[in-house]
Amino acid sequence: MPKMKNHSGMAKRVKVTGSGKIVKEQAGKRHLLEVKSSRRTRRLTGTVEVAKADVKRIKKMLGR
Repeated sequence: MPKMKNHSGMAKRVKVTGSGKIVKEQAGKRHLLEVKSSRRTRRLTGTVEVAKADVKRIKKMLGR
């Protein structure tokens, strides 16, 4: 049977760490930044671990 193709859209959005955790960029820092406080935009920088409820679905999309 052929290999499953991974979901390329999801592969672009998340990264799997060495220990197997799934990490993503935080949402909400692309536009309408004048409205958002500097504190809020600073807190949106960097990566965060994906919610536990979504991990199974995302791993399936990545073909893992």
